[in-house]
Amino acid sequence: MTTQTTTTTTTDEADLALKAKHRAIWASGDYAAVAHHVIPSLGPRLVEAVRVTAGDRVLDVAAGAGNAAIPAALAGAAVTASDLTPELLDTGRDDAAAAGATLDWVEADAEHLPFGDASFEAVISCVGVMFAPHHQQAADELLRVCRPGGTIALLSWTPEGFIGQLFATLKPFAPAPPPGASPAPLWGSEAHVRALLGDGVTHLDAVREQLAVRMFAEPDAFREYFRTHYGPVGAVYRFVGDDDARRTELDAALDALAARFTDDDGTMQWEYLLVTATRG
Repeated sequence: MTTQTTTTTTTDEADLALKAKHRAIWASGDYAAVAHHVIPSLGPRLVEAVRVTAGDRVLDVAAGAGNAAIPAALAGAAVTASDLTPELLDTGRDDAAAAGATLDWVEADAEHLPFGDASFEAVISCVGVMFAPHHQQAADELLRVCRPGGTIALLSWTPEGFIGQLFATLKPFAPAPPPGASPAPLWGSEAHVRALLGDGVTHLDAVREQLAVRMFAEPDAFREYFRTHYGPVGAVYRFVGDDDARRTELDAALDALAARFTDDDGTMQWEYLLVTATRG
């Protein structure tokens, strides 16, 4: 199965404009390279936690280029990878072919999933659904498409960890968020996820883990890589534009952040929350 379906289930003009902006941000830079070279272990870690077995119907929400979807397919699951950004799906399709994995690729909004109720044994997301702006709406969709007794598994950056603090560092330099949007790193708070899923799940386990990143020997190496590869960082630099003073201030803030999270041996520690829950 290699079909790609484009489905929009909202006609609200403000929401459509917001999602178009999000799509453009994640299409900029090269997020697939970040997934391949910086965080390649996270997708397999999530699939391991779900204990995917052959024949399971698995939906990866906000799948990007498939860093969790492809390992799930290689484990024998019947996988659908959905994402708002078609450019990432195109890369994922090529990666899946190279790996010998077969799965569906569907362009879809995490807040308006084009799938029937109780369609999947497992619904997963690896640092993906956390970036949907309306958290409760996205959580309700995760619950809706997962069958009773199935698994919802989420891997999200924590607010206190490096990526959570990256977004906190960017905030003073970025445009104001749209009304009703919640900060993405809240998905890395166990209490927040418990509140979102509520009585839709009968059991929830959460554990904080660290990803060791050894790509960036110096703080400015991180800054330049993320400026050119990671859409949200590039978007803030574009917003700052030609204001040299603000750009210098942003450079310094990102360098200081990277230095704060880098060990003496040059290793950065990035914290994430791994949640597995049973659909009620």
